[in-house]
Amino acid sequence: MSAPTAAMTRRDLAAAAAAETGYPWWHGAAIYQVYPRSFADSNGDGIGDLPGVTRHLDHVAGLGVDAIWLSPFFASPMKDFGYDVSDYRAVDPIFGSLADFDALVARAHGLGLKVLIDQVYSHTSDAHAWFRASRACRDGAFADWYVWADARPDGSPPNNWQSVFGGPAWTWDARRGQYYMHNFLKEQPQLNVHNPAVQAELLATARFWLDRGVDGFRLDAVNFTMHDPELRDNPPAPCDGRPRTRPFDFQIKRFNQGHADIPRFIEALRGATDAFGAFTVAEVGGEDYLREMRLFTEGGRRFHSAYGFDFLYAPALTPALVAAALATWDGQDGWPSWAFENHDAPRAVSRWATAGDATAFARLKMLLLASLRGNIILYYGEELGLTQVDIPFDRLQDPEAIANWPLTLSRDGARTPLPWRAEAVNCGFSTGAPWLPLGPDHGALAVDAQEADPGSLLHLTRACLALRRAHPALRHGDAVMMHQDEQLIAFARDADGEALVCLFNLSDRAAPWPATIAAAALAPLFAVGGAAPGVLPAFAGLVARRIVA
Repeated sequence: MSAPTAAMTRRDLAAAAAAETGYPWWHGAAIYQVYPRSFADSNGDGIGDLPGVTRHLDHVAGLGVDAIWLSPFFASPMKDFGYDVSDYRAVDPIFGSLADFDALVARAHGLGLKVLIDQVYSHTSDAHAWFRASRACRDGAFADWYVWADARPDGSPPNNWQSVFGGPAWTWDARRGQYYMHNFLKEQPQLNVHNPAVQAELLATARFWLDRGVDGFRLDAVNFTMHDPELRDNPPAPCDGRPRTRPFDFQIKRFNQGHADIPRFIEALRGATDAFGAFTVAEVGGEDYLREMRLFTEGGRRFHSAYGFDFLYAPALTPALVAAALATWDGQDGWPSWAFENHDAPRAVSRWATAGDATAFARLKMLLLASLRGNIILYYGEELGLTQVDIPFDRLQDPEAIANWPLTLSRDGARTPLPWRAEAVNCGFSTGAPWLPLGPDHGALAVDAQEADPGSLLHLTRACLALRRAHPALRHGDAVMMHQDEQLIAFARDADGEALVCLFNLSDRAAPWPATIAAAALAPLFAVGGAAPGVLPAFAGLVARRIVA
């Protein structure tokens, strides 16, 4: 009998762990997103790298999270900072090597952390060997690996599709004498994922990383993976009162994304990952995100989870927003994942609180996140309460912000270096000039400064995540809405015989205790902002056990 393969071993281990607890490891997991460029620099070039991440994994594990998610570190010209991949199976030299990646995975696993990585399957870089071969001629082996189309009779693009970053979603290529499609930058040509050969290569890429020990994938821009082969024009979008800063905002994206064949590719990818017991979570944005998130996670044969942009661009954190987000998954097959911050959205404390309220609000926000039904994703620095940094135009790196200045808020402001030591050069991120400036207030929020303060957000984050781990109702339970008004949100979390109440005052003023919730029937487990049964100051939150007579 042959020896078991790595895939069999990991799948069996995952199955055994799930049998022991009743849930797979990822169900209700806390995941920490690492943006490698900005996490820690090991060689003094001002850019974070994989060895820098490895050296600081103790910090991540010490938070009490279950997994890390690494944003792209693949070979890339960095036109969109790694989301323009030129080699899916290589580490870009600025981040290190495959050996450095293997060392990171080994260290993470040694600390009990799972490792998730981004996979970008809707497009590549125009520097990818596949695209260079595809543009060379119309009848080569790679000719149909990207989306090409002839010009209209007047020489204009094949249809009216617009790119996310502004301007037409088509660029003329004189070598091939056709237009190629790109939903994002012109340096990010659209893969033709309708092509079985492309699908096979993407699945082989997934297996390559699974063989190296990764425990799952975050799938980028999944609903952009396939287009309408007939290249029909998108219809105009009715004006809904929201500002339109790009031509992209003027269309209903009916034909350039969300094709009906995407779920079949997802099922094939799920089959490949299931062989390793791996986890998959999809990023799904756009106006049709709710239907697509449900579609992409239904039936137990597609993605395990999905997250949208419910919170990421919301201008305020309100009870109505929280209630609506939780309701989107109520009674659905899929399992949600939630993020208040990520590499594409402004820091939440800057969006949702004034400078004077930021400290209290950050504490409330962390307890709320830890109380939500689903998986939760913490963005690097969120445990420190990092604020959005105002990047001057001459220091901008973000291509979207540069193209749409000043109407688009720069993503760079949420990608600035992590401050490790308050008094060190560049706050301990790098001995060289950082690729983006640190925030002027970030030194005071540095890891070492907060380690020394028992009342800091860093210590509170650890306590909130410990609370979530200790209570099955928070990690796995149902969420049933109990109360919602302009200030308050309250929901019940129940699982395995445990009944909890989570109550939050999201406003900057004290709120009356809801008459429908009996304060005397609650035994407090955890509170922020001075919350207690019957008492709800501004920015206060309470998780309590229900006392059953």
